[in-house]
Amino acid sequence: MSGLKLGVSQQQPCNYLPDRQERLLFTLPDEPLDAEFYQQLLTLNFRRSGEQIYTTYCEDCQQCQSVRLEATAVLLNSNQRRLWNKAKRSYWRYQLVEHSDQELCTARYYGLYQNYVETKHADSSMAPTSPEQMRYLWQASWLKVQFLEQYLDDQLVAVTIVDCTPNAFSAVYTFYQPGHVLAFGTLAILALIELAKTQNIHFVYLGYYIQHCQKMSYKAKFLPQQRFIAGEWLSFR
Repeated sequence: MSGLKLGVSQQQPCNYLPDRQERLLFTLPDEPLDAEFYQQLLTLNFRRSGEQIYTTYCEDCQQCQSVRLEATAVLLNSNQRRLWNKAKRSYWRYQLVEHSDQELCTARYYGLYQNYVETKHADSSMAPTSPEQMRYLWQASWLKVQFLEQYLDDQLVAVTIVDCTPNAFSAVYTFYQPGHVLAFGTLAILALIELAKTQNIHFVYLGYYIQHCQKMSYKAKFLPQQRFIAGEWLSFR
């Protein structure tokens, strides 16, 4: 890993903290990547965006902390158990699938994705959206990418893009039918925890947690958890 070549982005306004600037450290296009190497980088606060792997590189801010769960150690709180049981009573189900046909995958998911972005993120850089923008989320020729699908009866209501390494599931992005009484984002994490247990996957990575960003507050509710802070993983219970 010592020979890895990285680039640094220019400073730009932070997407999560409006009074801050952000910079990213990212892998260059010609760097050879694979799932095992990415697993090592996950342990160092890196994430994936398309074919590129990146981490935050902000001089005056260390708020972006990777969160990971040890699947067999997670203890559900009363609200999470209630949601799980309510979903089961509502004929909710999930499955983890892999797609080889990109066009079919796009046709299957784009309506749900477009509705989600237009409803939840209409004022963000994600809007207006496009099929190409959605496909970028799962583009990684060197990695196994799967899709956690959620259904109510036979209707697709949520999709989570999941990076798969030998020892981890990493949740990349979740989009879902907005306004439903069931919290599909939370259910996605609960489902990944269950799948990790059955497939002997050690960790479930939830992406970055930022304490003062309300949109990320749900991640702190999964305990015990580990967060990458100042170069090491610290436990929170």
